[in-house]
Amino acid sequence: MDTTDSNITFDEKGVCSHCSEFDSVTTKNWFPNAEGKKRLEAIVENIKKEGRGQEYDCIIGLSGGIDSSYMALKVKEWGLRPLVVHVDAGWNSEIAVGNIEKIVKHCNYDLHTHVIDWEDMRDLQLAYFRSAIANQDVPQDHAFFAALYHYATKNNIKYILSGGNIATEGISPKTWHGSAMDAINLKAIHKAFGSRKLKSYPLISFFQYYFYYPFIKGMRTFRPLNYMPYDKNMAVEFLQKEIGWRPYGRKHGESIFTKFFQNYYLPTKFGFDKRKPHLSSLIVSGQMTREQALAELAKPLYDANELETDISYFCKKLRISREEFERCMQAPIHDYTDFANWNNLHARLKMLQKIAERTLRRKVRVYS
Repeated sequence: MDTTDSNITFDEKGVCSHCSEFDSVTTKNWFPNAEGKKRLEAIVENIKKEGRGQEYDCIIGLSGGIDSSYMALKVKEWGLRPLVVHVDAGWNSEIAVGNIEKIVKHCNYDLHTHVIDWEDMRDLQLAYFRSAIANQDVPQDHAFFAALYHYATKNNIKYILSGGNIATEGISPKTWHGSAMDAINLKAIHKAFGSRKLKSYPLISFFQYYFYYPFIKGMRTFRPLNYMPYDKNMAVEFLQKEIGWRPYGRKHGESIFTKFFQNYYLPTKFGFDKRKPHLSSLIVSGQMTREQALAELAKPLYDANELETDISYFCKKLRISREEFERCMQAPIHDYTDFANWNNLHARLKMLQKIAERTLRRKVRVYS
């Protein structure tokens, strides 16, 4: 990591704040050991117990990427009965579709594919592109999680299992983006740059995310990969051997848009290279040396021919000219906080959380 994260600091030994935070804070929620195995077994048993008598005892979102794919196969080993949901936002790669089919067939899962209305998705994606903020992945990410929560509620499922994990995602610069769940920010950006009303795009409000789902519906998000030794290369080898899973060559390559966004838009317009937090996460979790990571960073982000193909596809998909694409790429940048957002509400919530923790004398963390 470097000073493209404006909040980064370095101590007298040159150790950055991300490494210090990982060692002192993040590792307290990471159990790649015998303790994690015991905790995992207890949580799995509790999920089975609470889901007894129902068709499904948990729900998982499946993108076809490494993390969710590996988790899906482990869930089968544990004897859980998940409802599997895939959200198609219009940017799936052919490899992702093939990987999802292999997993569902191998595990004999029930798969529900939620296809986002493309006109909604296109208008929202284009609004974000014209807004010139960093996190262009919000239209996809918000839809993924919103659909997952809606399906869970509809099927009376209380446990959402997420492939998110500390081992490969333990470092993430907060200055680069806001929350993908911030529906206030999403609506404000769409109002400023969109051209039509969103008819069926799934949304989760601040109240739903922090109160309705965790307190009224009693839903919990559980990240099982944080309770086991999780090695990225080991996971790929396992998936290839078990189901003939095909790798993407880069993190989040299962989405054509995310590949383009992370490897061209962010570094070109903002100077943010997503490989840095990704590789840094692998370093601090012991999966890679710093020298190996620097060698990876020395490689080009994009093959020139592949980039041209992806830009052409992006323009055609969003129905914009190459001239408009270039204008948007060269337009002055904005921060997500230039638009209405939930930051003040979130700050008040955190204050209430601290009061509750002092009163109850225990941690209060039921939302994810």
